[in-house]
Amino acid sequence: MKLTFKKPNLLNGLQIVSKAVPSHTTMPILECILITAADGEIKLIANDMDLGIETVVEGEIIEEGIIALEAKMFVEICRKMTEEEISIETDENYNAFISCGKANFNIVGKDGEDFSYLPEVERNNEVVVSQFTLKEIIRQTIFSISENDNNKIMGGELFEINEDRLKIVSLDGHRISIRNTDLRDSYDPVKVIVPGKTLNEINKILSGEADKDVMISFSDKHIIFEFDSTTVVSRLIEGNYFNVDQMISLDYETKVSINKREFINCIERATLMVKEGDKKPIIIDIKDGSLELRINSTRGSMNEQVDITKEGKDLMIGFNPKFLIDALKAIDEESVSLYMVNSKAPCIIRDESGSYLYLILPVNFVQP
Repeated sequence: MKLTFKKPNLLNGLQIVSKAVPSHTTMPILECILITAADGEIKLIANDMDLGIETVVEGEIIEEGIIALEAKMFVEICRKMTEEEISIETDENYNAFISCGKANFNIVGKDGEDFSYLPEVERNNEVVVSQFTLKEIIRQTIFSISENDNNKIMGGELFEINEDRLKIVSLDGHRISIRNTDLRDSYDPVKVIVPGKTLNEINKILSGEADKDVMISFSDKHIIFEFDSTTVVSRLIEGNYFNVDQMISLDYETKVSINKREFINCIERATLMVKEGDKKPIIIDIKDGSLELRINSTRGSMNEQVDITKEGKDLMIGFNPKFLIDALKAIDEESVSLYMVNSKAPCIIRDESGSYLYLILPVNFVQP
């Protein structure tokens, strides 16, 4: 095999597929990135058996071939090259000769035929969304997945399609994030659980351009994302997702409308009083025309008032400040509405159109 690349093209491709290289594995071949050059196309592939990424890289094929190279070293070599053109040549013993300007590397590769290719998945229920839309709805929900490996279901997000509506749900036992978006066409019903790791990596790769599309396909065990020159194949999480509709009540006794940026800034100022790792709640005291936010810690205390519009009863309630900030930052509107029943019931943040909904459980606090 003999290939030449412009450095930015090769490095971009390597950075895309390296997201599917496992950090720990008992199969050394999976620590590699596969390079294939055939039929006029150069492809880079990585696969950790749960997530696989393939991308087409622009370059010149002088001689076709296939080889697997240790990913970390390969990426670092290409990153450190100072010239614009990189050439890769291999021999029959799977040695790879990488050169750029006056720099020459000889690294030991592996037989590409031993590599685990992406699974062949029958593409069903192909759904099209813009890269901008997909990137946004991942950003607006991914923070609510659980980091606890004991519950795989909570480590993923529900993708539910009903006709021309896509609903994405994440939860971690303390909060729920729901994002709805309209699709361009109507599709057959689909309900799958996509691993959070997959969505995190997809979010990093997507350009987010509104005029570029992502094609999403589903099978019984896999989901496929195709965009630009890249294909991402991920295993789905098996099992039934939680019935979040039963967890959410739209009844309320107190409604607060508040400027989002002012509210975030106030919460962030309050958290300056808390050491990292401390679980100190912020206390929100809601009265006519104002919301007072208070926090007490070993460092001291803080209180601040924010103007609001209130409907219903006065209320004092406590929250984990991080959960509030995560939800508020995911909302693009200038003003947000909070719906509450009492100090023990969840707080709902939602819009009137139903495009987003965030549920946050309150926390107990000592009455000041």
